[in-house]
Amino acid sequence: MVQNYRITLLPGDGIGPEIMAVAVDVLKVVGKQLNLSFEFQEALIGGAAIDATGSPLPAATLDICRNSDAVLLAAIGGYKWDSLPRHLRPETGLLGLRSGLGLFANLRPAKILPQLIDASSLKREVVEGVDIMVVRELTGGVYFGEPKGIFTTETGEKRGVNTMAYTESEIDRIGRVAFETAQKRGGKVCSVDKANVLEVSQLWRDRITALAADYSNIELSHMYVDNAAMQLVRCPKQFDTILTSNLFGDILSDAAAMLTGSIGMLPSASLGADGAGVFEPVHGSAPDIAGQDKANPLAQVLSAAMMLRYGLSQPVAADKIEQAVLKVLDQGDRTGDIMSDGMNLLGCRAMGDSLIQALEQQ
Repeated sequence: MVQNYRITLLPGDGIGPEIMAVAVDVLKVVGKQLNLSFEFQEALIGGAAIDATGSPLPAATLDICRNSDAVLLAAIGGYKWDSLPRHLRPETGLLGLRSGLGLFANLRPAKILPQLIDASSLKREVVEGVDIMVVRELTGGVYFGEPKGIFTTETGEKRGVNTMAYTESEIDRIGRVAFETAQKRGGKVCSVDKANVLEVSQLWRDRITALAADYSNIELSHMYVDNAAMQLVRCPKQFDTILTSNLFGDILSDAAAMLTGSIGMLPSASLGADGAGVFEPVHGSAPDIAGQDKANPLAQVLSAAMMLRYGLSQPVAADKIEQAVLKVLDQGDRTGDIMSDGMNLLGCRAMGDSLIQALEQQ
C-alpha cells in the first residue's frame, strides 16, 4: 500500500533552489522504491519572500507549512537584504517559522564520515570517530526574550537591549528531548550553560539536574559554554549529546560542524511537540556561488533523510539515502568544498545524478 505525505518545500535564497532540486529528485527515487508518495508544495520564505510580498514569512507560507506532514527548507538570506530593518530581514522569517510551528528542539548532528576525515582542519587522531548530537533549545532565550530593541536613553545615547529568559517548563521540555536522544545514542548528556555568571543559566542547571533523576541510565555532566567551545576543538570525542540554550547552541553547533571538514555536509531537524517539523542544512545561502552549479547538495539530501527518519517515521528510506551518500563519497565524488587530490570534482547537478545512480544500484 502506498503511503502519502504532503511535503512543503522552502527553497529560499542563493543556492537554495539548486540543492533543493537535488533533494527532491532523490526523494522521488526512494519514494518509488518503497511505495512512498510525496505531494510537494512550494512556498516563499526569506529574501525571495521579501522581494515577492514584502514579508520574510508570508502568512500563506506559515499556513501551508502547518498543513503539511513535514517542511524541507534549503537556505535563506544574502547580501542583498542585509541593510533592511531587523523585522524585514530574511532571518526574521526563519525565527517566525520556528515560533509559528512551535519548533522548540533543534537536533544538529556532527558526525565524522570516514571518507572526509582529512577534510577536517583538525588532526585525524582528534576527529576520527567523532559522533556528536547538539540538542539546542530553539524558541526561547535571548533571541525571543523581552524587552528587546534599540532605545534612546535620557541622555540621548542609544542603548541596545536583548533579554535572555527561560521558564522551568521551557527548560524541562528541551531537557527531556536531550535525555531521550541520548538513550538512543551513547547514554551521555553534557548540559552547557554559564551558571557562574548568569541567573538564567543557574535555573537551567538546577532544572536539568532535577530532570536527570527521571533518566537513571543517562550520565549527566555540566560544562560552562566557554570551556565547551574549547573542548570541542581540543577533545571532541568526549561528547555524545550536548544540550544547551538557543544562543549557546547556535554557536557551538557551528563549531561542531567544522569538525567534519565542511559545514556543507551537515543536516538538522527542528521539532515541536506535534505537527510538521522543519529539516534544513546548517549552512547558509552562499550567494557568491549561487547559480554556478558549484553548491554541495549533500547536506540538503541528508536533511531529507532526517525528515524521513524523524518527521515521517520512515527509517528504511532514510537509511537508503544515507547509504547512497556514503557510496558516492566512497567512489571519490566531491564538490569543491570537500575536494581533495585524486577525487572527482562534480557540480551540484552531477552530484545529484551520482546519488540517484547509487540509489538505483541498491
